[in-house]
Formats: sequence, structure tokens, C-alpha cells
Amino acid sequence: MKIFQQSFKFLVIVCVLLLPTVSFANSSSEGDGQISTKKEVEDYILHHIQDSHDFSLFSYTSDSGERKHVGFPLPVIVWGSNGLTTFMSSAFHHNDDGSVVVEKNGSKFVKIHSKIYELDAGETTVNYDEDLHATNAHKVLDFSITKSVVGVLFIGLLMIFWFSSLAKQYKKKAIPTGFGRVLEPLVIYVRDEIARPNIGDKHYRKFTGYLLTVFFFIWILNLLGLTPFGFNVTGQLAVTACLAIFTLIIYTASGTKDYWMHMLWMPDAPWWIRPVLAVIELAGAFIIKPFSLLVRLFANISAGHIVVMSLIAIMFTLKDTLGVAGATGLSFILSFFITLIEVLVAFLQAYIFTMLSALFIGMAVAEHDHDHAHDEHGQEIPDAEDVRGDFI
Repeated sequence: MKIFQQSFKFLVIVCVLLLPTVSFANSSSEGDGQISTKKEVEDYILHHIQDSHDFSLFSYTSDSGERKHVGFPLPVIVWGSNGLTTFMSSAFHHNDDGSVVVEKNGSKFVKIHSKIYELDAGETTVNYDEDLHATNAHKVLDFSITKSVVGVLFIGLLMIFWFSSLAKQYKKKAIPTGFGRVLEPLVIYVRDEIARPNIGDKHYRKFTGYLLTVFFFIWILNLLGLTPFGFNVTGQLAVTACLAIFTLIIYTASGTKDYWMHMLWMPDAPWWIRPVLAVIELAGAFIIKPFSLLVRLFANISAGHIVVMSLIAIMFTLKDTLGVAGATGLSFILSFFITLIEVLVAFLQAYIFTMLSALFIGMAVAEHDHDHAHDEHGQEIPDAEDVRGDFI
């Protein structure tokens, strides 16, 4: 029975890893059953890593040549010239080229390359310049519930459910059961291996909740991006920028007087170089550190998605050269191997973001001792008791 359960779990994993391939095949098929060209492959990959106003699982072409989309619409919420306007994304009929005009609240809206525009007064169609930019439409403030927002809300509710259950078990002083057994060692790991060493025993408890939230939020979203649902939440700059800004706010607000003194007027440095060091330190705290956090996560996750989808595309682009069986086999082996690596990368990127956040916070709350004397070269002169202790 145990062998059967293990075999079933392995089969489920393989099926999950194969589903993106099936989705890709369905969305890249023409009416005659032939796979389209390199252009369609590129368009599909770009569509996969971008956010979307509708939740589309996959698409296919029916026998009658009509394009069918499997999924469901999401609410479109925009602020245009006539104020707040809401409607469902199905009004655009999956057209992303500005050919469908939606008239709501006295305004006309079109969707071009996943962006929603409002047509100028009196216009009925979109006009383009030589660079294919709309000349008679302007952008609107978009507050829509996009696919990435759905992913964020779903994972947020899931985390609340999981950790509320784990907290109740801790309050009862009971041994965690069920999925809590999986969460507990990870919680302890983040606390003892990330928060405590980088922030210090005195302050780490204050920030452990945030670090746990960031770690599990990023990790689970990274794993969700490997499923055939097509989520790429952590591959969106807006999401990674918000996470980096949260870390920036926390270590800026928590910075001690000593932290700001080291930043604005560096101790033990020549007076004439201290203003230069202050500019560098301020740039590092408010620009370089947040930028490194948001870009590292965004770039690694987006690159991983592009690589996986490109390897899956081998079965379509090389089918004439290697044959259907050869191209499919090569594509499956490579994409399966890279997907396994991406599972590791999903954890690694969550770990790196959390580790750097803990490090930046630890630098802000660290306490420095300036009571020791220094020699003419700026080196600290140890106390007599410290020297004596080294020989005991």
C-alpha cells in the first residue's frame, strides 16, 4: 500500500510538470492541427510572463476555426476622464490589439498589449503611428483585479489559514499535526538561521514575523508559478518593488541613532571625506539596497519561466528536423530537468530575499561600542581586561 501511495504521488508530480506542455500545445495549435511558427512561440512566452486582465488557462482552435479560451474573466476597474468605471474583462473578447472598443460610463476603452487605454473624445477606432503607438488614446489609472492580484490574494488567504491553524496548535501546547509538521521546521529555520544570526538575540523577535511572512509569501508564489495556472507574480516588477519597499520602510524606521550617525557622519573617518561617505551611504540605503532586492527576485524568476517555456517550445520548433517523437522527447527531458532546478530556485530566491532583508534590518538596529580608544591608524586599541582574557 505504501509503495502504491509513493507511486501515485510521483505520477501526480509528473502530470503537474507535463501540464504546461499540454497547455502550450493547445494554445499553439492551428485549425488544421499544425503547430504555428516561431512568432507564435515568442508571443506565447511573452504572454505567459506578463500580467493579464483575465484568468485564461489555455486556448485552442475549434474545428470551425474559432478561437476558444478556457478560463474566466476578472473585474476591470479604471479611472478615466469620467471617473471610476468598472466592467468585466470579457468585454474585450480576449482581443489585445485595440480592435474591440468597450463603451462604459460615457467613455470608450480599448486594450492594447495588456494595457487599457481610453480613446480621445469623438474617436471610434485606434490610430497608430509608424512605431505602432496609439496616437488618439491615453492611459488610464488601472486598479483592476488582474491575474497576479488573484494569485496574491489566494496565497495570502492560504497563509492565513495555514499559520492560524499552526498558531492554535502552539497555544494548546500540542505537537503540530497535518501540514503543520511541514511548516514548523521551516519556521524554526527562518527564526534560528536567518533572523537571529543577522539581527541579534536582542531584537530578532521583533522582526521574525515579517521575515516569516516574506519568506513563505515569496516561496509559495514561486512554486505557484511552476504550475500550469500561468502565475508569474514574483516575476512582476510591481510586486518585487513593493516587497523591497516594505523592507526599506522597516529598516529605515527601525534605525537607531547610532545607525544614522554612522551613515551621516562616519566615525573615525577624516572629516573632509565624511560628506562623500554620507552621500554613498544614503544612496546605498535608499536606492542600491532596495533595487538589489527587487531586481534579483524579478530577474531570476522571469528568466526561469522564459527558459522553461523555451525548452517546451522545442517540440514545436524542431519537429520538422527531429521528428515529432524526437522533438517531444528532447523537450520533455530538458524542460523536466530545468523545472526540477526551478523548484530549488524557488526556495533559493525566497531565502536570499529574506536573508538580505534580515541583514539590512540587523545593520540598522545594531549597537556599536565607541568607548574603546583608537590608534593613529584608526585601529581599535583593546582594553587591558580584553588582552588579559585572551591569555587566560
